[in-house]
Amino acid sequence: MNGVQLLLIIFGGITVAAVAHRRGAQPGLVVVILAAAASFIPGVPRLQLDSELILAVVVPPLLYSATRGASASSFSANFRPIFTLGVTLVVLTTGVAGYTGSLLLPAIGLPAAMVLGAVLAPPDTITTVTHGEALGLPRRVTAILTGESLVNDATALTLFSLAVAATGAGHTLFDNGFVLFLYNAVTGMAVGAALAVATLWLRKRLHDPVLETSVSLLLPFTAFLLAEQVHASGILAVVVAAFSVSVNTALDKRHQYPGAYRSRLQEATVWPVVDFLLETFVFAYIGLQLKFVVQSLASSDTLLRTVVTAAVLLVTVILFRLGFVSGSFAWWGLRRRGVEHRVATDPRAQEHFERRRQWRARRGRTREVLGEPTPKEALIVGWTGMRGILTLAAAAAVPERLHDGTPFPGRDEIQAIALLVTLGTLLIQGMTIPLLVRRLRIDTAAEHARDADLHARGVAIIEAAGPDFDAQREALATAVYKEELDDATARSLIHDVDLRQAAHDTQ
Repeated sequence: MNGVQLLLIIFGGITVAAVAHRRGAQPGLVVVILAAAASFIPGVPRLQLDSELILAVVVPPLLYSATRGASASSFSANFRPIFTLGVTLVVLTTGVAGYTGSLLLPAIGLPAAMVLGAVLAPPDTITTVTHGEALGLPRRVTAILTGESLVNDATALTLFSLAVAATGAGHTLFDNGFVLFLYNAVTGMAVGAALAVATLWLRKRLHDPVLETSVSLLLPFTAFLLAEQVHASGILAVVVAAFSVSVNTALDKRHQYPGAYRSRLQEATVWPVVDFLLETFVFAYIGLQLKFVVQSLASSDTLLRTVVTAAVLLVTVILFRLGFVSGSFAWWGLRRRGVEHRVATDPRAQEHFERRRQWRARRGRTREVLGEPTPKEALIVGWTGMRGILTLAAAAAVPERLHDGTPFPGRDEIQAIALLVTLGTLLIQGMTIPLLVRRLRIDTAAEHARDADLHARGVAIIEAAGPDFDAQREALATAVYKEELDDATARSLIHDVDLRQAAHDTQ
């Protein structure tokens, strides 16, 4: 791909997105459809990027930006469904899709089929979450999908490395899958935390919004590449670095300094632009591959079998996610009702529950303990399973040859299936999510009332802190620590304080 092609794709995507916005459509899906159609225009060249370039250039900033906007308190409150979807579901999907692929494509063998399973396992929910408010997604659904997107990629890439090593085409630091995953996770998070500490130290000494924003833009790439150099999870390194920097620069008074508000305001305007450009390119790139995949399959004798396999796996990953999410959430509901019954009928359980309630009250911990998502929320989470750029990047990263020099079994089929399944989920699920949300008619009145109450509480905290902007921000941060406010509300109000200070300082 040359520079002219890249610019044409981006400018075309901007035009399409502008029209889609005016017509109330999802820009990314419109870009995919039009790009797929455009790929069949005579003379359109095939666009190919190195898989390592995709992983190192496209994925880190998208993850970093999504994490910047994520709520730490929401992640903590929804940790159970996030971990279940981001780890357990990815592992099970890899096994189910891999075994199904081995039955439909027996010539490639079970290890290579498990590579295919790992490629198809992680859904890409970042784009859906980005437009969650416009789609009308309930706040808890957005929190769960955001958290899942920050975890599942690391799980899938670990499984991918193990599966490739099992085929005889790669190697890993540890043969034991659990040990490898533990190393990837712990080391990746450590790298992200160390870079976050260094970034926070550096930002306080730059005192220039342009320089500080430049550091922010470089951080996701540095975290990803450095973690990958030590064979750890670059994904988790980016997530931890983003969480640490965004939370501390807004809420920790140790990282406040004169002029810090200007850097926060500038970053708040820069990152949405980065998101839009990368998402536009990714969707266009996916669509523009369609004709060439069809042509490569047509030139072989596996066209029909590959297309059938892709169709079966498309249905498999969609239905398996729906069933797993619905079953898991329903099981949690049964367990919760069982606990409630024991508390109501067992004096010892009731006493234990009361002690915990009093312990939390004495420490000012008033955050509500969330129950399981409702059936409607489970349906939305289950249906939001579109595959995206990580699936395509992992498929492109499949080695061409094994260690003995023989071709990697089924490499062309794996890449073709990955593209067809990705396009299928984007078109089937992506296009119907807005309709599903509207049809479910989820009542978010209580959610909006709670948000309004938290906002009013935060405004009262600001007014009580007096006219000093730094004192207002510190009061909001203290309220988060005492669990009187959640961090999302506090950060939103801090953004308002930043804007008022910027207006005051320019008078």
